[in-house]
Amino acid sequence: MKSPSLPMRARPMLAALSLLPLLGGCGMVVLDPAGDVARQQGDLVVISTLLMLIIIVPVMALTGWFAWKYRAANTAATYKPDWDHSTQLELLIWAVPLLIIICLGAVTWVGTHLLDPYRPLARTAPGQPVGADVKPLEVQVVALHWKWLFIYPEQGIATVNELAVPEGRPLKFRISSSSVMNSFYVPAMAGQIYAMPGMETKLHAVFNETGNYEGFSANYSGAGFSNMRFGVRSMTEAGFERWASQAKARGTTLDRAAYLKLERPSEKEPVRRYAQVDSELFDRIVNMCVEPGKMCMHDMMAIDQRGGMGRAGLYNVRQLSNDKFAARGTGDTGSDRYIAENCSNPELLGTSLARVEDQPVNLAELTGAGLSRPGARALSPARDSDKPASARPALTPVSITEPAS
Repeated sequence: MKSPSLPMRARPMLAALSLLPLLGGCGMVVLDPAGDVARQQGDLVVISTLLMLIIIVPVMALTGWFAWKYRAANTAATYKPDWDHSTQLELLIWAVPLLIIICLGAVTWVGTHLLDPYRPLARTAPGQPVGADVKPLEVQVVALHWKWLFIYPEQGIATVNELAVPEGRPLKFRISSSSVMNSFYVPAMAGQIYAMPGMETKLHAVFNETGNYEGFSANYSGAGFSNMRFGVRSMTEAGFERWASQAKARGTTLDRAAYLKLERPSEKEPVRRYAQVDSELFDRIVNMCVEPGKMCMHDMMAIDQRGGMGRAGLYNVRQLSNDKFAARGTGDTGSDRYIAENCSNPELLGTSLARVEDQPVNLAELTGAGLSRPGARALSPARDSDKPASARPALTPVSITEPAS
């Protein structure tokens, strides 16, 4: 006897239902995070969704109702072939979406300003404002190929692919990248922030619960992108102090030479800890001058701010390969160039600006300020840019002989 078979239409439905138990392993981390900032962002998602459903649900319901009511078999339905306008319907159709757009705009505008990642936290939880004497924990984040470097300047330590923070304490992240654009994202803590070479982005956040979480890159950055993940540990203040002490006791030193080795592309890097860190390392990473002999961007901008170096600056360059990892320590590798460091090295400066033959056409003071020097505070427009040029420290570039043609 032949066993009864399922109808063809029921088979896809049963196949889909069989996958539902697998969803039990999925987490609702975006809508149920462990940090106050991420929780407020999740609330914005819920509020926006509910506001949009005010339009979507009635439209979908009316679509089905009209199809059923005015079906061909319903000969009793009202039929008005000459009807073309209703003021009441026009007001309803336009007023409701307009009100929803106004509400969405207001919610988005307020949330954009209150949850600005550059804005220091005003609270760590609902009803718990941040005290004036509370100092955020600063963590410097560097996106590498294909791993993450975390530097703790207050503790003087660093880690690779491991982020540990105390629960309940405000966090201040300074984020950059070594080469390509990336994205720093811990869903349980806050939204994603881009990491870009040659500049610094910021994020303020907090963890309100202890536990182990995951962070990753949310921006494609090459072959090892899928493995660019790191563990996040939220612990008590005492637990964090113990963790930092252990890293301080057992780790190695992260200086410029060690960083250049770490910077080379690699995947699935194990957790690594450094007991000591060069205090200027992160600023040099941002200014793209970790390599010895390479001028920092803040020096370039400071020279440009004061009118440039004239013809001497044209020849103060060295050749640079497009493949920076392969070309380190080699000779001539290409036609591209980078500016050498010696025109900003005090030990090599022996001439004054007056000995440079070619001066700028316009000697008027330039406006603007560059990145701060490594280890120094950024120039404040109210404090430094208002000073006359004579009151500022002079830059004395080295005199370089023009090569013979």
